[in-house]
Amino acid sequence: MAGTALRVAGRQLSQHSGAGARVLLRQMFEPKSCTYTYLLGDRESREAILIDPVLETAPRDAQLVKELGLRLLYAVNTHCHADHITGSGLLRSLLPGCQSVISRLSGAQADIHIEDGQSIHFGRFALETRASPGHTPGCVTFVLSDHSMAFTGDALLIRGCGRTDFQQGCAKTLYHSVHEKIFTLPGDCLIYPAHDYHGLTVSTVEEERTLNPRLTLSCEEFIKVMDNLNLPKPKQIDFAVPANLRCGIQTPPFLTSSPSDARVH
Repeated sequence: MAGTALRVAGRQLSQHSGAGARVLLRQMFEPKSCTYTYLLGDRESREAILIDPVLETAPRDAQLVKELGLRLLYAVNTHCHADHITGSGLLRSLLPGCQSVISRLSGAQADIHIEDGQSIHFGRFALETRASPGHTPGCVTFVLSDHSMAFTGDALLIRGCGRTDFQQGCAKTLYHSVHEKIFTLPGDCLIYPAHDYHGLTVSTVEEERTLNPRLTLSCEEFIKVMDNLNLPKPKQIDFAVPANLRCGIQTPPFLTSSPSDARVH
């Protein structure tokens, strides 16, 4: 929503804004789909945001928000997921005032649609939206305003990347997205992916630039690898994608955001 504004909150990691304030950060895990959910918040204003919540663990997330004395502004998805149903719809019911957010290019419904270059604000902090399509056309990466951390969804995983053989995926597009939108960040920028299947929790831009076995290849070699992965179909895709196009669950009814109730620019 050009011209409107969006706000955000999170967990603690000794990360700092330009003013030296630490962002609150919590990384949570859902074992069935191996999904990471991230809670980010401002300790001063108590405003917070959740990235990639899962339906089954939404009550856990809501409880943590309450325990930490935060006010959840937004439940944000990095893309329309195929391996789980988003918890953003349920969180809108559990935490009144919370609004769902997703890229306009995802084709999914949400209270607020964001686009490349817009920022999500929470207290003293902001997340920059960087379009990173390839896994799906609507994938985005969220980068903290001081470039100290990036939430890469399925575009960039730790020593891997999201598959490109369904949901209008494109290996060439993904390769360029990662190299142009993520690998151009500072080398010490922390990488927080949407999934991990090997017990790893965080990486850095420099590690992935130099050690990622797929993305250190040439674009042509990368495309060949991605075209020959022969992975099984995600178990939940047939019901997860249709549900996620409706933002998980659509109760209460979607709200129409306006410049007075959201800060996206």
